[in-house]
Amino acid sequence: MSEASKQVVRRWFEEVWNKQRREAIAEMLLPESVIHEGKYDTRGPEGFYAFFDRMHAAFSDIRVTIHDEFAEGDKVCARWSCTMRHTGSGLGMAPTNQELHTTGISIVRIANGKLIEGWQNWDMLGLMQQINKQPIALTYIAANAQAAAAAGD
Repeated sequence: MSEASKQVVRRWFEEVWNKQRREAIAEMLLPESVIHEGKYDTRGPEGFYAFFDRMHAAFSDIRVTIHDEFAEGDKVCARWSCTMRHTGSGLGMAPTNQELHTTGISIVRIANGKLIEGWQNWDMLGLMQQINKQPIALTYIAANAQAAAAAGD
């Protein structure tokens, strides 16, 4: 089941985000599904459509790449990165046409070949800082400086 579950997660990112197939949400997300993101829960395909629509109203050229996947039982953990272009005002900010980058980790529970529950964590703050051209968090800068020093740069 673990390999089949990983295939479901890969298909989700490919169909919903990379191919922008809104109809894939209902095809792959069970009606009773719950996606947890911080203190907010999104329920079922109808709830997820609002998130999908908001993202596509703000960003085009969305491309998600999965870098690592781990599966155990009915759960899959995927570490991913995403590039997108800020071309719309879907987040209440004027479009900048900037290419943006973010990263995230998703843990997904699969039932009957579909997504039934998910836990989502991604760097929305870093994305907003790129849009607003704000300084990157000091811990990020410090970590990169240490890595550069260790590499002899």
